[in-house]
Amino acid sequence: MNPLGQPLQLKANFKRLGLLAAIGLILFFVFQIFPATSSQTTEIPSTSFITKEQAKQSARSFAASVNDYTLPNDDAKTLVTYQTHSDIYGYMAKTKQLDTYNQKWETSYPYDVFRVRLPDQDKGGYLNVDVHMKTGKVVGFKRELPSSLYTAIETEQSTGKVTTSQVLAEGNISLDEKQQLAAGVLTEFGYEVPALQLETRDGEAGLKYTDSAKAIGDSKLELNFTFEEGSVRSFDPGFSVPESHTDYVKAQTRQANWMTYGGYAFLTLVLGVLAIIYSILTRTHTSFKRGIILSVVYFAASVIGTLNMIPLLQAQGFSNFMLAFLMLFQIGITLVMSATIYLSLVAGDGMWRKIGLNPWPRAKEPGYGKYVLHSMYAGYLWAFILLGVQSILFFILERSIGTWSTTSADQSTFNMSYAWIFPIMAWMAGIGEEAVYRLFGIRMMQKIVRNTFIACLIPTIIWALGHTLYPIYPVITRPIELMVIGLLFSLIMLRHGFIAVVFAHVIFDSLLMGLSLIFMGDALNMAAGLFWIVLPAIVGYVVYKFNPKQKEKPYVTTPHPEVLQ
Repeated sequence: MNPLGQPLQLKANFKRLGLLAAIGLILFFVFQIFPATSSQTTEIPSTSFITKEQAKQSARSFAASVNDYTLPNDDAKTLVTYQTHSDIYGYMAKTKQLDTYNQKWETSYPYDVFRVRLPDQDKGGYLNVDVHMKTGKVVGFKRELPSSLYTAIETEQSTGKVTTSQVLAEGNISLDEKQQLAAGVLTEFGYEVPALQLETRDGEAGLKYTDSAKAIGDSKLELNFTFEEGSVRSFDPGFSVPESHTDYVKAQTRQANWMTYGGYAFLTLVLGVLAIIYSILTRTHTSFKRGIILSVVYFAASVIGTLNMIPLLQAQGFSNFMLAFLMLFQIGITLVMSATIYLSLVAGDGMWRKIGLNPWPRAKEPGYGKYVLHSMYAGYLWAFILLGVQSILFFILERSIGTWSTTSADQSTFNMSYAWIFPIMAWMAGIGEEAVYRLFGIRMMQKIVRNTFIACLIPTIIWALGHTLYPIYPVITRPIELMVIGLLFSLIMLRHGFIAVVFAHVIFDSLLMGLSLIFMGDALNMAAGLFWIVLPAIVGYVVYKFNPKQKEKPYVTTPHPEVLQ
């Protein structure tokens, strides 16, 4: 980190960093890219999928054969989203049976599907058709009628409550009638009904068949039906998940919520309050103009990322009014977060300058353009190193505490309006998190604990706790991983300054997000993935070109007053 009042210079051993970066990239490719050696937890999917348009056409062909359903002439209101049986995938991953499942059962019983929501032109409501993402084959469906009693029923079931309302919704159809209705669907989907075992008794809701010949571990194939208005309402085939696994995930999720809201959110709020105080106390050492641009970039990136997830909310059945309310609510939260980041930037800059250090130089300071360019170089090298470190950490955690991961529809690029925008979130994370937990957080903790390592560790733990809701188990996995990653970010901050650590963080995330776009396989997303990966280099070079030596202002030669003490 540069002393205040001295020409800017990023002191880094680029040869050593380059060697470590090369090693990091090799480890990353071995553990995350190459299928034969990749870790299940960190592997980046590289499977080719059908397009959403192909899924839509497959669903429309199926819908044309559904009784009492009228296809709309205009498919403008058709919605295609990615949905996943994360419980099935997670159980197979946890029990090390995922490869076996993929080889034997995934083609017929996928855990990932495109769900095509087709409007019903005459009755209203929707017909949801699940389409295999690789083969385009229809694997399940569900009718949603405007007058359906199932909306309230499914809300109760999602909370774990037992309800008898489903029997009323089905209209008291007898078990024999259910079997006759289900037989037509089963035959259409290629099942041999005599080979199936009926699991439902007369008077029970729904209808369930199992197939003893199709099992893996403690999981067996289940064919589930629901009924409404005298016809089949839904057909959902899939492998069962042991109750012990479901209970484990629920317990882990409760623990993650405590870590996220009781640890990360509360302690980040405390840091936000302290940022207000110290931005005022150190105002003579900084300027309230500092941080405005970065805060605006954070706000814009966050809002764009939120709006990009509208298809996911639409798939959950929210009305336009509720969607607008949720968007406005989220934008309000983003405004508060942006204000916290702005104050952290001001306070952090002032606190470091007060002790004579200059982690975040101003433009026009001597050497600024070249300093930013070198910070970008260092950022790329450190990002490659971090990729290797992360890969090794997950490799160790898988073999020590049994780390495993599952799928999630919430952050999938398939559920975004424009997948190619996704890596903009790397800039949001890089700017916001480094401002709060490194620029401000480290210096704030140094005033309390008087020990640099502990001062780095405490905000790193707070930051790490904010990542426990990712679908990686046990939930302690990510805090362990990110404590190491966060301490390395702290090292970059202390050694090279704030600009270098922001570049490192943005590039680290951009590489992972950009590769996820590249592996989607289509030309647009592949080009976008490459663009986002090189964008930090473009930004660094543009800043360098717009800050030539001619624009630099000389330093005042009087030493900083606190340096003289």
